[in-house]
Amino acid sequence: MDELLWAAVILGALLKLISLYFGGIACFALKKEIPYPSAKKMRRFAVITAARNEERVIGSFIKSVQKQNYPIELFDVFVIPNNCTDNTEKAAKAHGAEIINCPFSVTCKGDALHQAMIQLQKKGYDAFCVFDSDNIVDPNFLLKMNDAFHAGAKVAKGRQLASNAQDSWVSGCYHIYFNLFHLFFNKARGVCGLSAKLVGTGFAVDKDVLNRLGGWNTSTIAEDAEFSAQCALLGERVWWVPQAITYDEQPTSFRVSLLQRRRWCSGIMQVGKLHLKNLVKRLHRPNRAYAADFSMFLIGAFAQALSVFPLSLTLLAAILDGKEGIFNFMQVMGLYFVFYYVIMCFVAAILTLHDENGKIPKKMRAAILLFPIFMASWIPLQVISLFQETKSWTEIRHNGQSKDRIPTA
Repeated sequence: MDELLWAAVILGALLKLISLYFGGIACFALKKEIPYPSAKKMRRFAVITAARNEERVIGSFIKSVQKQNYPIELFDVFVIPNNCTDNTEKAAKAHGAEIINCPFSVTCKGDALHQAMIQLQKKGYDAFCVFDSDNIVDPNFLLKMNDAFHAGAKVAKGRQLASNAQDSWVSGCYHIYFNLFHLFFNKARGVCGLSAKLVGTGFAVDKDVLNRLGGWNTSTIAEDAEFSAQCALLGERVWWVPQAITYDEQPTSFRVSLLQRRRWCSGIMQVGKLHLKNLVKRLHRPNRAYAADFSMFLIGAFAQALSVFPLSLTLLAAILDGKEGIFNFMQVMGLYFVFYYVIMCFVAAILTLHDENGKIPKKMRAAILLFPIFMASWIPLQVISLFQETKSWTEIRHNGQSKDRIPTA
């Protein structure tokens, strides 16, 4: 029994060291961000989205891009229809987008981007912006990205918000999660000179980076995380641009949310298995901080999955100790979960109050109360992903009907 407890303590301590690293970086969120100065030079952008059965929402996305506060002659909108069984291509054409047809089969978003970049890199664009088809793009997105590129960025990530936060407690939790992640991960890294997390929408890439990479070449179902790893291996920082905002429709069903997030978890672990070794080798070269930080991000996914083992060992030791051991275990765990629940609800409420200018909408109350469950659900998803890979990408249907997060003109 003592051996089990010591094993749990040692493994738990090692995992806590990883948590301390992320906690230390998160402290930089308290530092004030300095906005990028306005750029005089205007770059030419290609705005790209891979679309699979997005007939309902593709028109709203294209309209939002067309309303950019940016010279209209300096950007073009491209839609990559793939595996569609609806009229996505027809709807995209009707709203003024150019169509990129894929000559080869597409099994994931990375395949579509790979084939699109082959065609677009020959057309003289300075940078490429990638979005999901259900997005609504803030009117200043391209302008703020242009400022970041003028300041020195080669890869940049904008802020992502839920467009339908008040549709259900699940979409509300996504909204709170995004705010939490942007504050303690992206903002913190932005102010201390590290890379933001490049998620699959609302980011921009300079042509030079793609040229150095030989185009867009990702093979996992987490093309965004894999591209981030490739940038870290190049020594390229992903700049954080909080004023470049994308409104993204989130799942309203907890079951769909679990499927989506399991794919994210599995994809990140795939990237870890594929690139972690090379990232560690990169640590002796210039700009090693980007590789080191992204290595910790990848390790963190595995650490989260492994965090159940110290708890399991402690429970086993308690069972072997008899009724008294089980009672003590239940008592300690009960106090822990009460503390966890209160803290997470408090954080969710603070983030919502800040976002809503001091008011909590009635439709967000359930999201705040259930946010601890939403966050705790990441752990079993990581554990499942550790032992069983998700190899196929499944589309999530969007309707584009609710846009409660998007400010009106």
